[in-house]
Amino acid sequence: MADTMGPRVPLFSLTELKKGTDREEFRRCVTETGVFYLTDCGVREQDHRLATDTAMDFFRHGTPEEKEAVTTKIPTMRRGYSALEAESTAQVTRTGTYTDYSMSFSMGISGNLFPSRRFEEIWTAYFDGLYTAARETARVVLEATGTYDGSDGRDIDTLLDCDPVLRLRYFPEVPEHRAAEYEPRRMAPHYDLSIVTLIHQTPCANGFVSLQAEIGGELVDLPHVQDAVVVLCGAIAPLVTQGAVPAPRHHVRSPRAGRRKGSDRTSSVFFLRPSPDFAFSVPKARGYGLDVDTLDGETATFGDWIGTNYVTMHATPNP
Repeated sequence: MADTMGPRVPLFSLTELKKGTDREEFRRCVTETGVFYLTDCGVREQDHRLATDTAMDFFRHGTPEEKEAVTTKIPTMRRGYSALEAESTAQVTRTGTYTDYSMSFSMGISGNLFPSRRFEEIWTAYFDGLYTAARETARVVLEATGTYDGSDGRDIDTLLDCDPVLRLRYFPEVPEHRAAEYEPRRMAPHYDLSIVTLIHQTPCANGFVSLQAEIGGELVDLPHVQDAVVVLCGAIAPLVTQGAVPAPRHHVRSPRAGRRKGSDRTSSVFFLRPSPDFAFSVPKARGYGLDVDTLDGETATFGDWIGTNYVTMHATPNP
């Protein structure tokens, strides 16, 4: 049986799921909440640590010139370095004007920007491992429902030939004006534009839990669990399962002023995104509760949708 990591957030083994173990419990979890913990996905704790440490070393010691050299000039791409407060999920989701209190480094299949050959080698190996894990995870999620409808004429294998993005985010201790009393979130509530998202996070030293997901109308803590990743089903999941799999909204909250010290954390996030030409019904997407107001017509592609969901701040970011 799956273990429970807090209210309604079970932990499963990918190895066991692929064998058919916990089939009914997993189907119920996927269709009712769309969020769970996963172990045995093939990426080791030391793999996460090496990639995280490599990025953190660059965040801390990279010169302004080195960071500028790996900052993309294309606002619709997630590649290379993004400075502290250079992005705003709140503006993308039209829920506020505050910035994401994080900095990040990103890569994808192509068009990457790396500060060094060593960085590229470490991150490429990490990306490849996560890509395999995410595809295997997506397969067991989609097969669990029995409702995969082959949207856009694609079987599961074709759908899972993806255009993924890996983002390592560092959330520093917030300044006093970003404490929960003044601005309750480091990142606004949102669902992911992905099939599934895998998140490996480090815990806050002071025990504060920053990541929360909405489950059954309640915000539920998603703390760090050793040797496990958090899996969040993304907005593509309902599109290809006739609405059977939800895309849970989640956010990154700020600590209160008295808990700022020791509240920094990292989050390695792998978005298993479909290819840009993946097509879907806009009315159906709207019926599943997805925000597609920026899209015209009866059908749209994932490339159309993702292109409307980037906001890069034009003000000079913090160093």
